[in-house]
Amino acid sequence: MKKWGFLLLVLVSIGITVVNRLPFFQNKIEIKHYEPDYLLDESGTSENHQMVEIAEELVYQGNLLLVNNDYPVHAESIKSDVVNLIKHSELTEGYGLLDSEIYLSEEVAYEFSEMIRAAEAEGVRYFSINSGFRDFDEQNVLYQQMGSSLALPAGHSEHNLGLSLDVGSTQMKMSEAPEGKWIEKNAWKYGFILRYPKDKTHITGIQYEPWHIRYVGLPHSAIIQEKNLALEEYLDYLREEKNILANVNGEEYTVTYYPFSTSKTINVPENNKYEISGNNVDGVIVTEYEF
Repeated sequence: MKKWGFLLLVLVSIGITVVNRLPFFQNKIEIKHYEPDYLLDESGTSENHQMVEIAEELVYQGNLLLVNNDYPVHAESIKSDVVNLIKHSELTEGYGLLDSEIYLSEEVAYEFSEMIRAAEAEGVRYFSINSGFRDFDEQNVLYQQMGSSLALPAGHSEHNLGLSLDVGSTQMKMSEAPEGKWIEKNAWKYGFILRYPKDKTHITGIQYEPWHIRYVGLPHSAIIQEKNLALEEYLDYLREEKNILANVNGEEYTVTYYPFSTSKTINVPENNKYEISGNNVDGVIVTEYEF
């Protein structure tokens, strides 16, 4: 009997350890300004970083592009991995599609499916994708039908990127559905943001849309959530701070903004992983991480 009691204690201890290692269990986010501690020599390199030249096209590529009435989608902004989801059953488990013509970036679809699995584990499971990527012609038809109060003109909608999608509940309106509440509370953990929040209409110029989510990736979604920012505000924040250190549940990121108008070169790590994204306005953002 004592042996069984000891075994149970061991199993419980292991279970607690595993749970505490689950991503986002603690939802701990720390953000601060930092000054880079690497120094480049005359050749533009350092022990851990090197300087590389960038082309202007990079300003218009990536997951952090700002698209609205003032900043349109460029040809190079459209994600190159857009796929028809009905043909990729591995990306659509656990949720429905409004019709057979829902397109989305394959990368974004993968992250969305990961999020849906997490929601299902919490008992929230009636999701659908009602709209994803739209080409300019489709966006123009929608704009003509719905008008400027409910749609954006072709080339000025995030749907023209492949990074945004309209998520629905098969049971009720998203503003009332458990699916909508779960998305608003948890989407940031998987790199998504609620692009048009209720309290940011004066910033975005768009009415509250509890169904419209946008992929920006971590740690950006975590910082936006923690500081309660719209994407417009977040990009302004990066311009002001220039160097951000973000710790999201023990995983550390550095985020650096480079204005293209004054700098045609950026510092990138030689050993760590990193991503580069333009902001579609005036510069690029380098996100560095070690894991």
